[in-house]
Amino acid sequence: MNLTPLADRVIIKPAPAETKTIGGIIIPDTAKEKPLQGEVLAVGQGTKDEAMILKAGDHVLYGKYAGTEVEFDGEKFLIMRQSDVLAIIG
Repeated sequence: MNLTPLADRVIIKPAPAETKTIGGIIIPDTAKEKPLQGEVLAVGQGTKDEAMILKAGDHVLYGKYAGTEVEFDGEKFLIMRQSDVLAIIG
């Protein structure tokens, strides 16, 4: 990946949104719940006040409105501060 986060930021690939059907009705993409978990792809160097705890490959939970959505090479990613991550899964 040619995208490197700076300072205490991380790049996360969100888990795919779950597809749900209600009685045969397919819910459109605009009504799907935004996933609240994903995989850390890259981490910054940290700051003098905050060491990086997260590492590439970690599966994490984050807040519903955390981060900034970016598109790079046709894929969507989230860039957020390490402090916006709520927990590491597993």
